[in-house]
Amino acid sequence: MFEYLEKEYDVIIVGVGPAGSSVARHCAEKGLSVLAVEKRQEIGSPKRCGEGLSRSAVERMNIKVEPSWALKVIKGASVYAPNGKKVVVDFDGPEGWIIERKQFDKYLARLASKAGAKILTKTEVYDVKREGKELKVFLKSGNETCDVKCKVLVACDGIESRIARLMGIDTTISLSDVASCVQFEMSGIRIDPNRIELYFGNEIAPGGYVWIFPKGKDTANVGIGVRRPFSKASALVYLKKFINNRENLRKGSILEVNSGGVPVGGFLKTMVDDNFVIVGDAAHQVNPIHGGGIAEAYVAGRIAGEVIAKAVKKGDYSKTTLLE
Repeated sequence: MFEYLEKEYDVIIVGVGPAGSSVARHCAEKGLSVLAVEKRQEIGSPKRCGEGLSRSAVERMNIKVEPSWALKVIKGASVYAPNGKKVVVDFDGPEGWIIERKQFDKYLARLASKAGAKILTKTEVYDVKREGKELKVFLKSGNETCDVKCKVLVACDGIESRIARLMGIDTTISLSDVASCVQFEMSGIRIDPNRIELYFGNEIAPGGYVWIFPKGKDTANVGIGVRRPFSKASALVYLKKFINNRENLRKGSILEVNSGGVPVGGFLKTMVDDNFVIVGDAAHQVNPIHGGGIAEAYVAGRIAGEVIAKAVKKGDYSKTTLLE
């Protein structure tokens, strides 16, 4: 696994989601040597995403829509108010897509690899030590271990980042600042295949909302996000109640279950230190209104890549320089 690694890289990135792939791509495009490691054996799995991506997000990310991950064009939306009133919006053109998140994340990783970044899966960082002006990063894959030096380490390893904690940064987040999310991929249900559906109200999803994102004629992601202290039960309880109360959903089959937390309480207070940058969910870089974070993470990764490239070429990896 490690026999073809260099002894030193300009940048090592931990986590290969949208944030990690973006930092890797934009650092590599600036001529930096880049290693990105992902602890899971497959990039993009398990998915923790409603799998909706807006046109504005695609434009901000500056990527091309590919048939490998863009399953369906979103042609409209049905929005339900707390009193049950329904508002239907139809779009003149493609305002977004239902994506296959696993393929989408791999697409972003391929862009990074094409730019020159080295990517390893099933690889964890188990320790980090300072050595002069650089860092020594200790890697593990199965029974294999090795250490690699870098000028800048980037944590893209998700909410309550373990790598940030290794670097002495407190990533603890209050439960009130986390939206608890659960999603079922369901089939055998009756839905409008051309419109997404959003449901609001404290009885349905306190502090959040329910979404139905169609992936086919009778298949959709049905998910919920709720927040404490507004909710009196778990997200799973609220989602099951929502489904059981709807005749068009209750007899459907559940093909996949995903759950996770979304940081919606604002950015992490400390996102930069000497030789170190935090990006994406690890830095709480999500939209606090709807909880989406793909474009936010990717754009933040691009900015981080540009700043890191300048720091490396300057030979100054201090917190002051990385904050520029």
